Amino acid sequence: MAPRARLAVAAVAVLAGASIALGAMPESAGPLGSLGSLAGNAFARDNDGVVPSTATSTPDWAPYSTQPNILMITADDLAYEDLEFMPHTRSLLAAQGTSLTEAIAPTPICVPARASLLTGQYSQNHHTVTINGERGGYQSMDHTGTLPEALQDAGYDTLFAGKYLNGYGLDGTAKDVPPGWTDWRATTDMSTYNFIRPRINHNGKLTTYNRYTTYVMRDQANEMISAPERADKPWYMWLNYVAPHHGGPDEPEDPEGTSTTRPAEEDKHSFDGLELPDTPYMFRTPTDAPRISASRKHFDAQGRAELRIAHEQRVEAVQSLDRAVASHVLRLQETGQLDNTIIIFTSDNGYTTGGHNINGKLMHYRETQRIPVILRGPGIPAGRTLATGVGNPDIATTIMAVAGAEPGRTQDGVNIMPWLEAPAQDRVIPLSAWRVNDGSKQIYSGIRFGDWTYARFSDGSEELYDLAEDPYQIRSLALLPEYADELAELRGLSEKYADCAGDTCPKEFYPAD
Repeated sequence: MAPRARLAVAAVAVLAGASIALGAMPESAGPLGSLGSLAGNAFARDNDGVVPSTATSTPDWAPYSTQPNILMITADDLAYEDLEFMPHTRSLLAAQGTSLTEAIAPTPICVPARASLLTGQYSQNHHTVTINGERGGYQSMDHTGTLPEALQDAGYDTLFAGKYLNGYGLDGTAKDVPPGWTDWRATTDMSTYNFIRPRINHNGKLTTYNRYTTYVMRDQANEMISAPERADKPWYMWLNYVAPHHGGPDEPEDPEGTSTTRPAEEDKHSFDGLELPDTPYMFRTPTDAPRISASRKHFDAQGRAELRIAHEQRVEAVQSLDRAVASHVLRLQETGQLDNTIIIFTSDNGYTTGGHNINGKLMHYRETQRIPVILRGPGIPAGRTLATGVGNPDIATTIMAVAGAEPGRTQDGVNIMPWLEAPAQDRVIPLSAWRVNDGSKQIYSGIRFGDWTYARFSDGSEELYDLAEDPYQIRSLALLPEYADELAELRGLSEKYADCAGDTCPKEFYPAD
């Protein structure tokens, strides 16, 4: 780590109330746990099968007596493993709050994941299933009955800064302000992906900034946090950074065949020579993966070298994001709001540069599904790492419960607040993905439960993994006779919940041990 970065970490560590070693964190507090081990809690099956017959009773939870402020910070394509390179976020949020280490995006791609954060619904119910076409992007989204509208009805100011849904700002929508937002400051496509020249719609007025986009978004958010009207009523802010998503403009050192992100000037080359993760799933097609699997792509030596550069630049782009997170905690403290603000840090989906021969997201493998979820604030246990199963629809449902808001839509998600002090729980979470171009065809459906992941592709082929025995998902169990019972059970769950809605979606929790 550069000397400049070390000094910055040391400065913000004062806020954490503890001296934290640079680039590390307390074993009891960090979101990564033992980063090298992906197995988590080994799941002990009872005689009933994969899913036990008896669910855990929901713990008691007392709603807040006064409405807290809520700051939700999301990054774009931030992988769970990227937290390793975010010391500020770890010291100021994870060490002071609760990290959910088994949170996933059920549909791991930008727009569906963000629509779930806006609605508390799975993709099949908010109907925005991909990023383009009739069933994808901004114009396919029904913007009524969303989280911000519910929060406004509950007495909140609702604030937005950063990237919204893909396609926002195109085809005459650059001055749109979706319903439910008190203060709207969104980047407009395609400037969203121009890291040095973003254009922002500020409540209907367009302004172009010749400045690095993470800093523009940071300053917009801190300006709203500091506004005098923040003292008048509780507020919710969705701050949506675009880093480390790929974007431009291109630079001479960028590889020709692989899209990369763009770090801030002061962070360029700060991780020169950083290697790709040394894990068994890198550039590996799982044994018995079906022919339709995206894992069957091959990267030659040049392709792998380009992915190494892309990985390096992603980590460099994360540095300004990490500093921005620290600035928001500092601003909340300076304005006397920190103790009354719940901070939620997360990502829209996971991401991999080479895992299972994939450069990107969308697939059912753990590295593309898994998202960081860290909560800090009043009523949230400090320094806790929790492996309870959570999906991003649950985040929206939880925010409404915290605010005392009445949802404007039927909720597929659950309020996770009662579970933050409970032992780790497993949960059935439906999985799905659609064709990127237009969403007209479903690529796969499936189920995640504890260590088990099941996916069924459009051609009928299947994959099955047990993380307890195979933490890197390098051998599918779907064709092995000895796993026929587990395959049949998970297949049945996938079929049962593929079209679930509201109370017909799985909401039960089961002991993880």
